[in-house]
Amino acid sequence: MSATAKVFKNGRSQAIRMPREFRVAGSEVHLRRVPEGILIVERDPWEVCRDACRELPEEILAAVEKRGGNSVQKRVWWWENDRKRPGKSSARKST
Repeated sequence: MSATAKVFKNGRSQAIRMPREFRVAGSEVHLRRVPEGILIVERDPWEVCRDACRELPEEILAAVEKRGGNSVQKRVWWWENDRKRPGKSSARKST
C-alpha cells in the first residue's frame, strides 16, 4: 500500500500529515534514513528484535547454547601488543 502525504512546517519543525490508512496508535515513531528515503516504524526496532528472538524455536536456542553462543571471545588488537598496525608502514616519504 502506498499513498502521498503532505509535508508542512509547524513552527521550526517539519511535519507530515499522515493519510488515515497510515495513522499510528502511539504518540511517537522511530525514524531511520535508508537509501530509498525515510522509514517510519511504530515500534522500537530493538523491541521488534526481542520479540522475534522470543519466537525462535527451542531447537535453535538449544543449538546456540550447545555451541557456547553466550560466551565472549577474547580478541587481541594490534594496539594492545605494541606492534605496528597491519598494512601500515612506519617510513614516511620525503618530498
